[in-house]
Amino acid sequence: MKPALCMAGALLLTCFGLSAPTFATEYPLPPPDSRLIGENTLTQVPDNKRPLEDIAARYKVGLLGMLEANPGTDPWLPKAGTQLTVPLQMILPDTPREGIVVNLAELRLYYYPKGEDKVIVYPIGIGQLGAATPTMVTSISQKVPNPTWTPTQNIRKRYAKEGVTLPAVVPAGPDNPMGLFALRLARGTGQYLIHGTNAKFGIGMRVSSGCIRLRTEDIEALFNSVPKGTRVQIVNQPVKYAVEPDGKRYVEAHQPLSRTDKDDPQTMPIALSANLKSFMKSDKSDTALIKATIERRSGMPILVSSGEKVKDDTPLPAVLQGAQEGQSATISQAMGESAETLPQ
Repeated sequence: MKPALCMAGALLLTCFGLSAPTFATEYPLPPPDSRLIGENTLTQVPDNKRPLEDIAARYKVGLLGMLEANPGTDPWLPKAGTQLTVPLQMILPDTPREGIVVNLAELRLYYYPKGEDKVIVYPIGIGQLGAATPTMVTSISQKVPNPTWTPTQNIRKRYAKEGVTLPAVVPAGPDNPMGLFALRLARGTGQYLIHGTNAKFGIGMRVSSGCIRLRTEDIEALFNSVPKGTRVQIVNQPVKYAVEPDGKRYVEAHQPLSRTDKDDPQTMPIALSANLKSFMKSDKSDTALIKATIERRSGMPILVSSGEKVKDDTPLPAVLQGAQEGQSATISQAMGESAETLPQ
């Protein structure tokens, strides 16, 4: 995907588009020593009084990803005429490039079709607080078209506390919370699935009862592409980093998954691996900028090479300017996690 008008931004690598068509989720697979894919773009909020989800769906990104990139944006009624960054550039997770890879922290699913030099990326919804989607390495055990939904005892109890009595079985069809397609994972009793949804909201958020959900057109495409037996790896990597073939260094930080309802994903600490600490301490890395990037949690790759000059026509994000001067940077939480309880 190559938007028509690009500007070589040293930090955001942002591309400007005059229109906002539906963007493909398919990217050429970079060589083994590269992990950076895609290009960010800018869009303007139309005067249609529609929620931010409308823009997120048009660009095939998740809602929280849009909020990470554009803190302070009203998710229900973004201000018409506001220019927003659409986070379409990313660092591939640190995993084998095989089958399906889900990174819970960034709320994205990566599919590496066997024998093809590409990766397809989808935004997802995952398990909410108290019903977290677990990390695992497993496989697709079953492909289920037109699934029915049988709420578990725990789900029925959760709804009962809210005064909602769920039926024993929800039949297949457009009103089924699992959508029209489901991929069952081999883990455990098969209780975890990758499936669709009948909701118009919640992709790119923690809203499910543990399953992984996709928008209707995305699950149909994935369902038709993924063979039974495909490897599935689910990881939780809130901070990704890469050294590209040209020597440039990037860090991409996302809000970590909260563990309790008192956690603030924007300010809660992120555990740093030994390899990441080594990356930060390198004299080739701008340590202050890396720390500010992890604190900012924009969900976009940021160039953090030591001594890298920023072009005059690409101003630093305000939250990172202080880091370039050796100062600390902070940003308040734009939006809390959804309190809505939706079916698995």
